[in-house]
Amino acid sequence: MCGIAGLLDASGATAAGEIDALIGAMASTLAHRGPDDHGVWVDETAGVGLGFRRLSIVDLSPAGHQPMVSRDGRYVLVFNG
Repeated sequence: MCGIAGLLDASGATAAGEIDALIGAMASTLAHRGPDDHGVWVDETAGVGLGFRRLSIVDLSPAGHQPMVSRDGRYVLVFNG
């Protein structure tokens, strides 16, 4: 089982750099759910952050690293599949 964390600050009250730290801390608390890999993606301007902890069972390659970003950078996702 993997661990997923997310944050949306629609008010814009979160200070610059704080979303990255918050998402990192949130994902760290989920380390027991995904000890094999971790990742964080943040868009400070939009006030959005995604964090992920990975438990590698089937796909052990780096191709499963998350959050995954589309080639053009428009889409970002985390999932447990």
